[in-house]
Amino acid sequence: MESRVPALLISGPPASGKSTLAGAVAARLRAALLDLDVLTEALTAVVAELVGTDDLDDPALAARTRGARYEALLATAVHNLRAGTPVVLVAPFTAERADPAAWRVVRNRLRDAGGTPVLVWLRLPADELVRRLQARGAARDREKLADPAAFATAELVGPPVVEHVAVDATAGVAQQLDDIFPSQS
Repeated sequence: MESRVPALLISGPPASGKSTLAGAVAARLRAALLDLDVLTEALTAVVAELVGTDDLDDPALAARTRGARYEALLATAVHNLRAGTPVVLVAPFTAERADPAAWRVVRNRLRDAGGTPVLVWLRLPADELVRRLQARGAARDREKLADPAAFATAELVGPPVVEHVAVDATAGVAQQLDDIFPSQS
């Protein structure tokens, strides 16, 4: 029987620390670090220019790129898992955390490739999310900060409806790792 390979999916609101935590998890597991933005940035920029927006959340851009972006992320994860390499995926996973059917598709695809998928949710209070976005000062956050109350909704900061490991985004990385790997601390 083939042994299963870790496949951790790091999810959370913008500025919750997904990339920072994912880097630490990948180092701990000696895993491939697969970040949705890094994997798809160059091609997404081409589409963004054609559409006339730099906001990834703009419906005109998101509708044209979301499926392909997530397919690139998942295909790369599957490729690594089949080679026996653990993976850490970094993305919002908005649809997958809100829809059990969408989560099952991702989970089963990673399992079929030999992975053991675990969704990690970085929980972050709405006021802290807004504070972090303001501190980050990124151009991609302008629209979000135009109306913080409309952006930082309960749906955005609320937990996934699917099985997940909750991690406090305000805790330090060492504590977050302990939350994900409690018996290995």
